[in-house]
Amino acid sequence: MVVVVKDEDVQIERLELGPWGTNAYIMICLQTGDSLVIDAPAEAGTIMEKLQGTNHKYILLTHNHMDHIGALSELRSKLKVPLAAHAADSARLPSPPEMQLKDGDVVSFGKVKLEVLHTPGHTSGSLCFKTGKYLISGDTIFPGGPGKTNAPADLKQIIKSITDKVLVLSDDTEIYPGHGGSIILKKERDEFAIFSSRPHAPNLCGDVLWLSS
Repeated sequence: MVVVVKDEDVQIERLELGPWGTNAYIMICLQTGDSLVIDAPAEAGTIMEKLQGTNHKYILLTHNHMDHIGALSELRSKLKVPLAAHAADSARLPSPPEMQLKDGDVVSFGKVKLEVLHTPGHTSGSLCFKTGKYLISGDTIFPGGPGKTNAPADLKQIIKSITDKVLVLSDDTEIYPGHGGSIILKKERDEFAIFSSRPHAPNLCGDVLWLSS
């Protein structure tokens, strides 16, 4: 567990869990002690341990891939709090979520408000969550490139999501992805400008990097 953010309002902890090194995030309102979890990759007991002493409110999902939901059923049974996901990803979950999120929704816990950004491409229902200058991006954007895509149309869609929803944020936005460490948005904006200035094969998809694809 690493505390990646702590200011006067919110604390964000990153837990790297499971065989794919997937990040789960615990967000805590420091004024009220309310908390939520974003993604449930594995090791439900570890997540529960880190939530001790807080008031659990929600489980949020960035998307429905197995490396992000491996501990979801166990965590739901222990926490007994609402699960929230996008409708387009809900059908592939072990059981339906109590809340279906859409672009522009706000999830509040304590004094903290999380803005919901729908960013399809990696999956149809991929979501990012933003509070202040902090963005939990799931597998939408990573250091140096977008999330993996399975078809050229998906790559076009994820790039549209990134340009419309992520790159419009302030340069100092701190991005916390579903795998690996954090990113400062300005660096991604600069590298994306290089990518978008070059021609690309029409069948480009998969693991794409801004500077070398």
